[in-house]
Amino acid sequence: MSDVDLSKLSWDERDEVINPPPAVTDFDRVVEAAISRRGFLGGLLVFGSGAAALGSGLLNASTALASTSRFAFKPIPIATDGTVHVPEGYSWKPLAKWGQPLFSGVSDLDHETGGDVASSDKVFGENTDGMELFVIGDKQVIAINHEYVNEDINLPKNEKGMPTSADDVVKLQNLQGVTVMEIAEGADGWSIVVDSPFNRRIHHRTEMVLDGPAAGSDLVKTDLDPTGTKVLGTLNNCGSGKTPWGTYLTCEENFNGYFGSTVADAKLPDDYKRYGIAAEGRYAYEKFDERFDFSKHPNEPRKQGYIVEINPADPTSVPVKHTALGRFKHENAACVVARDGRVVVYMGDDERGEFLYRWVSNGIYVPGGDTSTLLSDGTLSVAKFNEDGAGEWLALTPETTGMTAAEVAVFTRMAASKVGATTMDRPEWVAVSPVAAEAYCCLTNNSRRGVKTDDGKIRGNAGGDPMAVGGPNPREANEYGQIVRWYPADEDHTAGGFKWDLYVMAGNPVVHKDAYAGSGNINEGNMFNSPDGMVIDSTGLIWIQTDGEDSNEGAFAGQGNNQMLAGDPATGRIERFLTGPKGSEVTGLTWSADRRTMFVGIQHPGAPFPDGEGKLPRSTVIAVKRDDNALVG
Repeated sequence: MSDVDLSKLSWDERDEVINPPPAVTDFDRVVEAAISRRGFLGGLLVFGSGAAALGSGLLNASTALASTSRFAFKPIPIATDGTVHVPEGYSWKPLAKWGQPLFSGVSDLDHETGGDVASSDKVFGENTDGMELFVIGDKQVIAINHEYVNEDINLPKNEKGMPTSADDVVKLQNLQGVTVMEIAEGADGWSIVVDSPFNRRIHHRTEMVLDGPAAGSDLVKTDLDPTGTKVLGTLNNCGSGKTPWGTYLTCEENFNGYFGSTVADAKLPDDYKRYGIAAEGRYAYEKFDERFDFSKHPNEPRKQGYIVEINPADPTSVPVKHTALGRFKHENAACVVARDGRVVVYMGDDERGEFLYRWVSNGIYVPGGDTSTLLSDGTLSVAKFNEDGAGEWLALTPETTGMTAAEVAVFTRMAASKVGATTMDRPEWVAVSPVAAEAYCCLTNNSRRGVKTDDGKIRGNAGGDPMAVGGPNPREANEYGQIVRWYPADEDHTAGGFKWDLYVMAGNPVVHKDAYAGSGNINEGNMFNSPDGMVIDSTGLIWIQTDGEDSNEGAFAGQGNNQMLAGDPATGRIERFLTGPKGSEVTGLTWSADRRTMFVGIQHPGAPFPDGEGKLPRSTVIAVKRDDNALVG
C-alpha cells in the first residue's frame, strides 16, 4: 500500500498516510465569523470562568488576566535534556517502570532482550497513559493504561523491532492494556506492593464482555464469538475515567492500527475507511494471530474502539465494553453526576475533523445502588457549535440518524456526520470542573487545517465532512493547538444547550507576532504546543499535559521538551510545573489519597530514562512530592 514504514510513524501520521483527509470544518466557519465580527482574540476567546454567561460583556485579552497567583510553586524554565524537572521545593522518584515486577519470582527488566514472553503479563506494561487512584478499604490501588509499544525497544534483538513469531506478538500484546496494582508509601517513597491481591494485568488477550446496543448484533458476531457478546482484549488504551461508583474506565483509541490482512487484495468493508483500518497492521499481528486478520474475521475490528469498565476492587471481575458510549478513537471519559442524579460522560474522538460526544444515562446514580445500566441505557449525543458562542447536543438515535441502535453504537462517526455535528481538531482529554459548571477539551493541533489537495479542494475528515480555516483555532496549518471550554445551560450537564469560548490558544510569541503567537495568556515564559492530557484538581486548578513537537527549533524554538503546566481557570494564568525527558509525552495524572503526592506518566522517553546510559528507555510513572510534605496542587 505504501513504501513508508508505518511502524515508525505516530498514530496520527499513520492515519495521514493511510487516509489523507479531504478539509473546511463547520467549527472553523463558526469562529471565523466570530473573529471577523469582534476582532482576533476578542469576543469568543476569554480566560476567566463564567465569562461566556456574561453575554455582551465578554472579557478579552486585555482584561482577563489577574496579577495574583494561587500556584504553590515557582514556575520552571523549559528543558531539553533527558530527565524530569520540577520546581524548587519539589522532588520526584520513579513509582513504576516498564518491565518492573508485579509479582514475586519475576525479574526486573532485562535490558538486552526487553524481557521474555513468559513474564510479560506479570510486569508493569509499556507506554503509560491515563491513570486513576482508588481507595479500597485501607489500601491505595492505582489503575494505569498502557497505550501501545515501542517495538524496537521492546524487541531489541529483532530487526526494526518487528515480530518474527507468535511469541513476539504475545509479548507485545501482554505489554499493552491496563495495570491494576496496589501501591504504598514507605521510608524510601512510593512503591508497588508486589503480590498484592489487587495486582492484575489486563491486555490484548483478556476475556471481556460486550454490553449495550451492539451486543449480540450481527455486526460484532465472528467465528470466534458467534454470540456477539464476548471479545478478547482491549486495544490502544489512551486516556481514562473514574465512575462515581468506584470503577475504572479505560479508553480505546487507535485500535485500527492493530488489524491487517494476509490477503493482498482483500476487499475492505465500507466502514473501514472512516476508521482508518488498512491492509497492513502496525505490528504485524495479522501474520501470527489470525484474530487480527480481517480477511478471515471482518467483524473483529468492530469489537474494538469502546470505553471499557474495570472493577479494581475485584481482580476476578470481567471487564465490560460499553458499546452504548460509541465506537471511535476515545481519548478519555470525563464523568460527572448531574443535578438530578443522572450520569454524564464527556468523550473526545482523537482524529482530525472528528467530534466531541456526551452520554447521559436514563437511570439515576444512587450510592450503593445498582449501577449496571448507567453506561448502557441512555442517550449518546454529539456537539454542534454555533456562530454566536452557543451550542447544542444532537442526539444520536434511530430517529435522528436513520440507523439502528446497534449501527449507531458501531458506526458512531457516521451517525455523528448524519446529524451535522461540528468537526473539530483532534479532541483529546476532556476535564469537568468540580467547582464550577464548566468543562474543557484539549484540541491538540491540526497541521492540515486549510491545506488543499492536488485538485484544489480543502481537506476534510475521513468521512468527507468539511474541515476549513477557523474553528476553535482560527489559524491555517495550526501546529500549536488550543483548549475550548463550554458552560451547560442552567448549570446542568444534561441540558440540550451550552455556551462556549476558548480558554487558551497555544503559540510561540518569540517566533511569531501574529495569530500564531497565541492568546493573551501565553508568553515567552509559559509557551507550549499540543495540549493533550488535562485534569482539574479538587481546588479547580487545571493541569495541562503536552504531546507535541520537542525539536526546540523553527516554529517550536524556545518551547523545549513536552511538559505539564498549571492553569487557573478563574484568571487565565498558566505556569509551567514540570518538564519531561527529550522525546517523551507527559500524560496521565492522579493524586494519592491525602493529595501529598502527584503521580505523573512519562511515556516513550527518547533518552535512556530513568536508568541512565547503556539502558533501554522505560516509560515510567513518577511520584512528585513537596519537600515539606504539604499538599501538591
